[in-house]
Amino acid sequence: MDKRPLIVHLVYRLDFGGLETLLVECINRLPHDRYRHAVVCLTDYTIFSKKIRDRDVALHALHKPAGLGLSTHLKLWRLLRKLKPAILHTYNLAAIEYAFTATLAGVPIRIHAEHGRDAADPEGRNPRHNLLRKLLVPCIDRYVPVSGDLARWLQNVVGIPAAKVQLIHNGVDTGQFHPAPERPSGAVRPQPVPFGGDCFVIGTVGRIQDVKNHEGLVEAFAHLRQLLPQDASLRLAIVGDGPLLPGLKEKIAAAGLNDCIWLPGARSDIADIMRGLDLFVLPSLAEGTPVTVLEAMASGLPVVATRVGGLPEVVEENVTGLLVPPADAPALASALLSFRARPEQASAAGAAGRLRVERQYSMHAMLDAYVALYDTLLANKTSFKGTIASCAE
Repeated sequence: MDKRPLIVHLVYRLDFGGLETLLVECINRLPHDRYRHAVVCLTDYTIFSKKIRDRDVALHALHKPAGLGLSTHLKLWRLLRKLKPAILHTYNLAAIEYAFTATLAGVPIRIHAEHGRDAADPEGRNPRHNLLRKLLVPCIDRYVPVSGDLARWLQNVVGIPAAKVQLIHNGVDTGQFHPAPERPSGAVRPQPVPFGGDCFVIGTVGRIQDVKNHEGLVEAFAHLRQLLPQDASLRLAIVGDGPLLPGLKEKIAAAGLNDCIWLPGARSDIADIMRGLDLFVLPSLAEGTPVTVLEAMASGLPVVATRVGGLPEVVEENVTGLLVPPADAPALASALLSFRARPEQASAAGAAGRLRVERQYSMHAMLDAYVALYDTLLANKTSFKGTIASCAE
């Protein structure tokens, strides 16, 4: 019988993405002598799950069908009764309703994390969704937003009591993500980015879905090329996979941009790719505290991003990067042009971004915050005395 408390992480799907990267980092890095982990996916998991280093971490897929999927509640209830976790940690809107199921299953502690909002509701004002979030207050011990913007929204718009909201900023490994050595003009570009050393490579990393607005980025890149017709060095790297990738490829082909846009799909070597970029861009319609921006800043890259969600808290205007309105391709192109035309500005912004991540968004600070949250709730919940353990895994 393992006496370490079990934390069950409930996500919609375990696949390549910022939220999922943070989840895996927490599992890999939280003290192994203090906690056990299991991951439950409402739908399924992919090869991304191989990033979990501990082979004893159980993975469960509930294969939830489209729609309400009421049978999924019963499946989860049975699984939780079998695993007997001390903590259920749910992530984003798709998983929040299962805090009620966990309450019925006798899970002592329920934590819900908000990592961002959907493109269909970028301001988080959907009345049905917010009513659900508020109705579940009795079932949730702590709501964990990853940005100040999300924390204010939970309290002021949704109506979650301040005592139940705990802000924990996302963190990044500044050892893994670090600037590339200075590259002399004409030198070979770090692999695996496939462009020449004299190219100016703009890059983004993220799941190809509507909230990330990759189509808007392609439009902005095409506009940038029109603004700089004599500059043949411009290149764009869009790293990631997702449901909108086929349509994005068609758009790129129709614009005649196949030769200057790299679409490698989902990758596991993001740190190496970051060191092969000159500028990072995130054209999202909604965000929390995106991990990819933190990784880019840790890699010493200047950042151009949209002024949405928690991005203004991370990207300091005219210091670590530039912010533009969402869904404004000309404004995005103008910001990209600014860094292309002023290499010294780009270099200074990249250095400032690295320093900002080291001071405020380290992996160490994020992990300490989660350890403190878990330990505090475990200590305060009288129903948990360290006896909730299971060998059912």
